[in-house]
Amino acid sequence: MRPPWWRDVALLPSALSGVFLLVGFAFEWTGLHFPALVLQWAALLAGAYTFMPGAIRRLIRGRLGVGLLMTIAATGAVLLGHVGQAATLAFLFSLAEALEDRAMDRAKEGLRALLSLIPDTVRVSRLGGDITIPAADVRELDIVVVGAGERVATDGVVVDGRSSVDTSAITGESIPVEVVPGDPVAAGSVNGAATLRIEATANGRDNSLTQIVALVEQAHARKGDRARLADRIARPLVPAVLIVAALVALFGVIVGDPWTWIERALVVLVAASPCALAIAVPVTVISAIGAASKFGIVIKSGEAFEQLGTIRAIALDKTGTLTRNEPAVVDVRPAPGFTGDDVLAWAAAVEASSTHPLAAAITTASAGRSVAADVVEAAGHGLTGQVGDRIIRVGNVRWLDPAAHRVSAESMAALGMTVVVVECDGQIAGLIGVRDELRPESAETVRMLHAQGIETIMLTGDNERTARAIAHAAGITDVRAEQLPADKAAVIDALVSERPTAMVGDGINDAPALATATVGIAMGVKGSAAAIESADVAFTGHDLRLIPGALAHARRGRRIMTTNIGLALAIIVVLFPLALFGVLGLAGVVLVHEVAEVIVILNGIRAARRPAALRDLAATPALTPEPART
Repeated sequence: MRPPWWRDVALLPSALSGVFLLVGFAFEWTGLHFPALVLQWAALLAGAYTFMPGAIRRLIRGRLGVGLLMTIAATGAVLLGHVGQAATLAFLFSLAEALEDRAMDRAKEGLRALLSLIPDTVRVSRLGGDITIPAADVRELDIVVVGAGERVATDGVVVDGRSSVDTSAITGESIPVEVVPGDPVAAGSVNGAATLRIEATANGRDNSLTQIVALVEQAHARKGDRARLADRIARPLVPAVLIVAALVALFGVIVGDPWTWIERALVVLVAASPCALAIAVPVTVISAIGAASKFGIVIKSGEAFEQLGTIRAIALDKTGTLTRNEPAVVDVRPAPGFTGDDVLAWAAAVEASSTHPLAAAITTASAGRSVAADVVEAAGHGLTGQVGDRIIRVGNVRWLDPAAHRVSAESMAALGMTVVVVECDGQIAGLIGVRDELRPESAETVRMLHAQGIETIMLTGDNERTARAIAHAAGITDVRAEQLPADKAAVIDALVSERPTAMVGDGINDAPALATATVGIAMGVKGSAAAIESADVAFTGHDLRLIPGALAHARRGRRIMTTNIGLALAIIVVLFPLALFGVLGLAGVVLVHEVAEVIVILNGIRAARRPAALRDLAATPALTPEPART
């Protein structure tokens, strides 16, 4: 685990450089020049240690960047006898690099949390009886025994037993899936109330869950090579400055006055040093990230902040992101001769002792509090019990035929509901529709994104019918349903190739897509550790309206950053010819650089101001869920 910043040894060189530099300048102001020089050298060496060796190694491999230009500028300042200026450059740049590296490391931590979904041990059926072995030792074709409430250790096919399986962590399906012999089950799924025997189709070390880990690692590796904005600017700047400085020195040799022109060449290098450019991006990023954190928006790196301001499309997961991930009764359709209250009360009485998520939704919606007697469960189908003098059966449409009510059942299913059939004394009493409802702010969030010119896509592992019903209510027209984790990552990869795309999710199944996206955004309140760690941005709040607010904040920060970079480059463009023709000496060049740095810092601090979108959100009372329709 990464230590807190005050104990992080990676920040130690920059901290020492800053302390040495501060004390050295204090000594210089009091007239103690020799101790000041020693401390400035110490500050220079401590700061340069963090980037100079790496810049030289990249140069050997033919790669240029801001680090090389900073190295040359610091060297030039030393050769001209201005160690303090060189130390200042080294400290500023080393601190910016250290903070950036620390932030980037956060995105790589916690990936192994994915594997916590696999149990340490499993029961495997052998000829002599069931034995317990490490999950990693499971081999293909082993018969794995999974008890009620236990997690499935590896991918397999049910060979015995009927049960419901919670696959929300893997596929995003909010409603547990009924499984019977012959149905596939994914690693990491949670078994329901009945024991299952599953024939393993993958070993314990190479299954769909471990493949999710590999997908996330590969996505992070691809994104790790993305150049930052300052480096992209430095690529053409570095060789141009080096060539001009070399030509200046060569001119001095040709005209017979080498030392004058070599000194002027070094002044040119200092004039072209990206002092302001080196802090233009970090000061803006740090200010903006700090401001965002006050609103529950955790941006993990400067690169993530830069990319967040470029987003043109957003893919949103359904379960737990657009929806509450809390199934609720949204419709009750009694048969003639029965009332909706009776249908709900009977179903709740039978379901009172069940642990199925649908049972919780039904008992919550019912005003009755009676409990059925002699309840018997038909695994994977439903329940039978006695309420008063009536025999009540509650189950799915595959077990209890809706008969004359089939049209109603199909219309409810078309609206994204899971249909529960209630039977009283052999007669259909009614239908109950259960659905994972939209968050109250989901539709508003989508409208706000569209108003910003951002395209929205729903990307979910849920079934097509449910996904389209929820997407229609949210105002999303582009729906990609029944997507496995690898499918989601592939869709995001295709979208990213066309335009900068963000992915918003909260589950294990979203982790590869979050890592593949230009910017991955995790909903942090109920989000899995794997999703949060795979993302570039995490929300500690639950309000989806933070998304358009965060995008507006990032765009504003990017504009400030661009202004700062333009100012930094303008300073170089102005100073370069003045230094080249001897109009300004080193002192004048240094003075202009220092003034420019102050202006850039003050402008960058503006990024800490609260953007209007987040101000409005903070002033708006939290939305409350609408009551379920019964």
